[in-house]
Amino acid sequence: MVNFYVNRRPSLISSIVLIFLLLDASSLSYAANRVVEVNVICKQTKDRMKDVPFRVCYNFLNSIPGGAKGKDLVTLVQYTIGVVRAKITNTIHFIDSLIANSRNNPSLKHHYERCLDHFGEEGALGSIDYSGELLKKGDYQGVDVAAGSVNTNIEDCVYGDSPSDDPPLPDPSRLPEHASNVEKLVDILIVIAYLLYTG
Repeated sequence: MVNFYVNRRPSLISSIVLIFLLLDASSLSYAANRVVEVNVICKQTKDRMKDVPFRVCYNFLNSIPGGAKGKDLVTLVQYTIGVVRAKITNTIHFIDSLIANSRNNPSLKHHYERCLDHFGEEGALGSIDYSGELLKKGDYQGVDVAAGSVNTNIEDCVYGDSPSDDPPLPDPSRLPEHASNVEKLVDILIVIAYLLYTG
Protein backbone atom coordinates (compact mmCIF):
# COMPACT_ATOMS: atom_id res chain seq x y z
CA MET A 1 0.00 0.00 0.00
CA VAL A 2 1.28 3.44 -0.90
CA ASN A 3 1.69 5.88 1.93
CA PHE A 4 0.05 9.03 0.57
CA TYR A 5 1.22 11.15 3.49
CA VAL A 6 4.87 10.50 2.65
CA ASN A 7 4.26 11.20 -1.03
CA ARG A 8 2.46 14.47 -0.39
CA ARG A 9 4.89 15.86 2.15
CA PRO A 10 7.62 16.88 -0.34
CA SER A 11 5.07 18.78 -2.40
CA LEU A 12 3.88 20.63 0.71
CA ILE A 13 7.46 21.57 1.60
CA SER A 14 8.13 22.55 -2.02
CA SER A 15 5.04 24.76 -1.99
CA ILE A 16 6.14 26.52 1.20
CA VAL A 17 9.65 27.06 -0.19
CA LEU A 18 8.17 28.41 -3.44
CA ILE A 19 5.98 30.86 -1.50
CA PHE A 20 9.00 32.17 0.43
CA LEU A 21 11.01 32.52 -2.79
CA LEU A 22 8.19 34.42 -4.47
CA LEU A 23 7.80 36.73 -1.48
CA ASP A 24 11.55 37.36 -1.41
CA ALA A 25 11.62 37.99 -5.17
CA SER A 26 8.70 40.42 -4.93
CA SER A 27 10.39 42.36 -2.11
CA LEU A 28 13.62 42.53 -4.14
CA SER A 29 11.63 43.72 -7.15
CA TYR A 30 9.94 46.40 -5.03
CA ALA A 31 13.30 47.61 -3.70
CA ALA A 32 14.82 47.63 -7.18
CA ASN A 33 11.93 49.63 -8.65
CA ARG A 34 11.68 52.01 -5.72
CA VAL A 35 11.89 55.70 -6.60
CA VAL A 36 13.21 58.07 -3.94
CA GLU A 37 13.43 61.82 -4.39
CA VAL A 38 16.96 63.19 -4.78
CA ASN A 39 16.39 65.54 -1.83
CA VAL A 40 15.65 62.55 0.42
CA ILE A 41 18.81 60.73 -0.70
CA CYS A 42 21.00 63.80 -0.33
CA LYS A 43 19.67 64.64 3.14
CA GLN A 44 20.65 61.14 4.26
CA THR A 45 24.02 61.51 2.60
CA LYS A 46 24.69 64.67 4.56
CA ASP A 47 23.53 63.06 7.81
CA ARG A 48 25.38 59.77 7.36
CA MET A 49 28.62 60.88 5.70
CA LYS A 50 31.24 63.31 6.87
CA ASP A 51 32.21 65.33 3.81
CA VAL A 52 29.39 65.29 1.27
CA PRO A 53 27.65 68.68 1.09
CA PHE A 54 24.00 68.47 0.06
CA ARG A 55 24.66 70.50 -3.10
CA VAL A 56 27.41 68.09 -4.28
CA CYS A 57 25.04 65.13 -3.93
CA TYR A 58 22.12 67.00 -5.53
CA ASN A 59 24.15 68.21 -8.52
CA PHE A 60 25.74 64.81 -9.05
CA LEU A 61 22.50 62.81 -9.04
CA ASN A 62 20.83 65.32 -11.31
CA SER A 63 23.71 64.97 -13.79
CA ILE A 64 22.27 61.58 -14.81
CA PRO A 65 21.11 61.81 -18.45
CA GLY A 66 17.49 62.97 -18.42
CA GLY A 67 17.77 64.00 -14.76
CA ALA A 68 17.22 61.91 -11.64
CA LYS A 69 13.50 62.64 -11.28
CA GLY A 70 11.53 59.40 -11.52
CA LYS A 71 14.64 57.20 -11.71
CA ASP A 72 14.58 54.11 -9.50
CA LEU A 73 17.31 53.39 -6.96
CA VAL A 74 18.97 50.66 -9.05
CA THR A 75 19.32 53.08 -11.97
CA LEU A 76 20.94 55.63 -9.64
CA VAL A 77 23.33 53.00 -8.27
CA GLN A 78 24.27 51.83 -11.78
CA TYR A 79 24.94 55.39 -12.86
CA THR A 80 27.00 56.13 -9.74
CA ILE A 81 29.07 52.96 -10.11
CA GLY A 82 29.83 53.91 -13.73
CA VAL A 83 30.94 57.42 -12.82
CA VAL A 84 33.01 56.21 -9.85
CA ARG A 85 34.70 53.61 -12.06
CA ALA A 86 35.57 56.29 -14.66
CA LYS A 87 36.98 58.59 -11.96
CA ILE A 88 39.06 55.77 -10.47
CA THR A 89 40.42 54.92 -13.93
CA ASN A 90 41.31 58.60 -14.54
CA THR A 91 43.01 58.71 -11.15
CA ILE A 92 45.06 55.63 -12.04
CA HIS A 93 46.26 57.39 -15.22
CA PHE A 94 47.06 60.46 -13.13
CA ILE A 95 49.07 58.35 -10.66
CA ASP A 96 50.98 56.77 -13.56
CA SER A 97 52.04 60.25 -14.65
CA LEU A 98 53.02 61.16 -11.09
CA ILE A 99 55.22 58.06 -10.87
CA ALA A 100 56.91 58.95 -14.17
CA ASN A 101 57.56 62.51 -12.97
CA SER A 102 58.91 61.59 -9.52
CA ARG A 103 61.93 59.53 -10.56
CA ASN A 104 64.23 61.93 -8.73
CA ASN A 105 62.28 61.66 -5.47
CA PRO A 106 62.32 58.01 -4.28
CA SER A 107 60.02 58.66 -1.29
CA LEU A 108 57.38 60.34 -3.41
CA LYS A 109 57.73 57.70 -6.13
CA HIS A 110 57.22 54.94 -3.55
CA HIS A 111 54.15 56.77 -2.20
CA TYR A 112 52.61 56.98 -5.68
CA GLU A 113 53.41 53.34 -6.43
CA ARG A 114 51.66 52.34 -3.21
CA CYS A 115 48.68 54.52 -4.19
CA LEU A 116 48.60 52.85 -7.59
CA ASP A 117 48.18 49.50 -5.81
CA HIS A 118 45.34 50.94 -3.70
CA PHE A 119 43.54 52.35 -6.73
CA GLY A 120 44.17 49.38 -9.06
CA GLU A 121 42.57 45.99 -9.76
CA GLU A 122 43.39 44.69 -6.30
CA GLY A 123 42.12 47.86 -4.68
CA ALA A 124 39.49 50.49 -5.46
CA LEU A 125 39.00 49.53 -9.13
CA GLY A 126 38.48 45.87 -8.25
CA SER A 127 36.06 46.79 -5.47
CA ILE A 128 33.91 49.06 -7.65
CA ASP A 129 33.78 46.38 -10.35
CA TYR A 130 32.74 43.85 -7.72
CA SER A 131 29.99 46.20 -6.50
CA GLY A 132 28.65 46.23 -10.08
CA GLU A 133 28.59 42.41 -10.14
CA LEU A 134 26.77 42.32 -6.80
CA LEU A 135 24.22 44.85 -8.08
CA LYS A 136 23.39 42.55 -11.00
CA LYS A 137 22.76 39.74 -8.50
CA GLY A 138 20.49 41.95 -6.39
CA ASP A 139 22.88 41.84 -3.41
CA TYR A 140 22.39 45.45 -2.36
CA GLN A 141 24.03 45.04 1.03
CA GLY A 142 27.04 43.57 -0.76
CA VAL A 143 27.13 46.68 -2.98
CA ASP A 144 27.30 48.79 0.19
CA VAL A 145 30.17 46.71 1.63
CA ALA A 146 32.14 46.66 -1.65
CA ALA A 147 31.73 50.44 -1.99
CA GLY A 148 33.02 50.86 1.56
CA SER A 149 36.10 48.91 0.50
CA VAL A 150 36.72 51.45 -2.29
CA ASN A 151 36.95 54.25 0.27
CA THR A 152 39.15 52.16 2.57
CA ASN A 153 41.64 51.72 -0.27
CA ILE A 154 41.55 55.43 -1.07
CA GLU A 155 42.13 56.38 2.56
CA ASP A 156 45.02 53.90 2.75
CA CYS A 157 46.61 55.69 -0.21
CA VAL A 158 46.19 59.17 1.23
CA TYR A 159 46.72 58.50 4.94
CA GLY A 160 48.77 55.29 5.07
CA ASP A 161 47.95 51.61 5.41
CA SER A 162 47.96 51.27 9.17
CA PRO A 163 48.18 53.30 12.37
CA SER A 164 51.83 52.26 12.68
CA ASP A 165 52.74 53.98 9.41
CA ASP A 166 54.76 57.13 9.53
CA PRO A 167 52.72 60.30 9.13
CA PRO A 168 51.51 60.57 5.53
CA LEU A 169 53.99 62.01 3.12
CA PRO A 170 53.06 65.60 2.22
CA ASP A 171 51.76 65.20 -1.31
CA PRO A 172 52.39 68.29 -3.46
CA SER A 173 50.22 66.92 -6.28
CA ARG A 174 46.47 67.05 -6.83
CA LEU A 175 46.13 63.36 -5.93
CA PRO A 176 44.48 64.06 -2.53
CA GLU A 177 41.89 66.21 -4.35
CA HIS A 178 41.22 63.42 -6.87
CA ALA A 179 40.89 60.94 -4.01
CA SER A 180 38.46 63.18 -2.11
CA ASN A 181 36.25 63.61 -5.19
CA VAL A 182 36.02 59.85 -5.64
CA GLU A 183 35.28 59.33 -1.93
CA LYS A 184 32.37 61.78 -2.04
CA LEU A 185 30.75 59.90 -4.91
CA VAL A 186 31.31 56.59 -3.17
CA ASP A 187 29.62 57.99 -0.06
CA ILE A 188 26.58 58.82 -2.21
CA LEU A 189 26.67 55.28 -3.62
CA ILE A 190 26.75 53.83 -0.09
CA VAL A 191 23.66 55.79 0.93
CA ILE A 192 21.68 54.70 -2.15
CA ALA A 193 22.71 51.06 -1.65
CA TYR A 194 21.65 51.34 2.00
CA LEU A 195 18.22 52.60 0.89
CA LEU A 196 17.98 49.62 -1.48
CA TYR A 197 18.64 46.90 1.05
CA THR A 198 16.71 48.47 3.92
CA GLY A 199 13.73 48.98 1.61
